Amino acid sequence: MTPLRLVLVDDEALARERLRNFIVAEPDVEIVGECATGPEAVACIQRERPDLVFLDLQMPGCDGFQVVAQLPVEMRPAIVFVTAHARFAVDAFAVQALDYVLKPFDRERIQRVLERAREHFQARKGVELDERIATLLAEASRPDRLAVRSEGRVVFLKPEEIVWVEAANNHSILHLADLRRFQIRETLGALEERLGTTQFARVNRSALVRLDQVKELQTAAHGDYLVILQGGIKLPLSRNLRGQLGRFASELL
Repeated sequence: MTPLRLVLVDDEALARERLRNFIVAEPDVEIVGECATGPEAVACIQRERPDLVFLDLQMPGCDGFQVVAQLPVEMRPAIVFVTAHARFAVDAFAVQALDYVLKPFDRERIQRVLERAREHFQARKGVELDERIATLLAEASRPDRLAVRSEGRVVFLKPEEIVWVEAANNHSILHLADLRRFQIRETLGALEERLGTTQFARVNRSALVRLDQVKELQTAAHGDYLVILQGGIKLPLSRNLRGQLGRFASELL
């Protein structure tokens, strides 16, 4: 595991020494800088780009909040404020601090902070990985094929293999002719645009069907219609999409 890169900022040398003694015992944490003033802290953070900063709130030059304010958002590390005053806690969490440690602190309290930091970065890496994979899958997909992730594999599907597509919040579920199902991180609207209107049509807010899979249109109660697919799936046809009836009929002839 890559060590957490950490900077200690406190105008009191004894406070930095106490933090250092607790932190060096952790095998996955590396102290890459120590600072005694706010301006020093800003320069060090910009230079070292640490993952985590233990930041005193009251220091010469500028206080901890001013240090954070001077850092561009994309350059801000996770911040743990360290102070002798509980009254700053609300303001600390308003700037999205990871934690808030009151002096005097002990080894156990610092260990809890570091464990929270580990969980924070692990969760963030998971989100970033999912986003990278989703981007790669989108780039690998073309109008004549869709790249989907399943059980550690990337499967390439032809539109002809898809019977219908079901909306699932910000995802879509692909129902295939061989009865397999794949969930992809793409909205139904985006997928409809990518697949085009030559082979596929929206029948309601939650369903997109391949036209050559439409077996019949069946009347339902109150003048509504059901779209019956080849495999027997029944999907309601939205009233505002009734203009599609002629299109379905022409495709079925």
